Amino acid sequence: MADTPLRRQLDACLDALARSASPATVAAYRHDLEALAAFLEALDVTDATALDATLLRRFLGAERSRGLAPRSLARRRAAVAHLGDHLVTQGQLAHNPARLVPTPRQPSHLPKPLDVDQLARLLDTPHDDTPLALRDQAMLELFYSSGLRLAELAGLDLGDLDNRRVRVLGKGGKPRQVPVGHRARQALDAWLASRPALAAPGETALFVGQRGGRLGHRAIQKRLGEVARRRGLPEHLHPHRLRHSFASHLLESSQDLRAVQELLGHANLSTTQVYTQLDWQHLAASYDAAHPRARRRQDSSTPGDA
Repeated sequence: MADTPLRRQLDACLDALARSASPATVAAYRHDLEALAAFLEALDVTDATALDATLLRRFLGAERSRGLAPRSLARRRAAVAHLGDHLVTQGQLAHNPARLVPTPRQPSHLPKPLDVDQLARLLDTPHDDTPLALRDQAMLELFYSSGLRLAELAGLDLGDLDNRRVRVLGKGGKPRQVPVGHRARQALDAWLASRPALAAPGETALFVGQRGGRLGHRAIQKRLGEVARRRGLPEHLHPHRLRHSFASHLLESSQDLRAVQELLGHANLSTTQVYTQLDWQHLAASYDAAHPRARRRQDSSTPGDA
């Protein structure tokens, strides 16, 4: 790979990001900026200071033509915007061209939380008490108890866990503390008692695999899916669905949008407001079922019944 100003600028940007962001965030931005670099180098552009709004639109258009989904395009734009901010801070650009390019429109789909009773049956299903089963149960309970992202749970160390709370590093390297419920604490205590049977000496990760090291993202996703199938859940289970369920069930009970925003680690309230739409659907269904003047009568009136 050629040593060009562009490559040095990308490396400097990612090195700066690594000082405040999680490894997962850095890896995602590296992937997106590599795509940008490949695009620019194909045009013989070897310095990021040549980037302008026109080039960025061409880049996003080319990525869209390759079949990238709107969510992936939005992430590409976010990575380029971060690079632009870095170059402005370093005095290499007068302004960030990404600010002139809107974020690609996202599809307006709502998350689908699990039913409360269905989720309770899943979590309460007995298991064989092996170290792996205890670990998987602790992960399930912690995801639902605290609304963690996959990267947040995977990045947990033993020292992050307190008696009734857990410290996590969220998006953009933003730390937060979230409560740990009683059932999750019980599951974690059972796992911690069995953890030495799996963990390698000196390993600090809270959740480890059979080889003793930190459990990776794909391994966590795979284990949760396998556990859900074994316990009879008829739908696919992934970590983000447990996070959706946490937020939706908490908002339905508390009606406190700001508290849910803080617990989820959302920087903007608008991100959390998608759950108000879910809650509205629940309330609207209850209204239609219960209010005497909300439903159309089954026995339609005749013209003479005035």
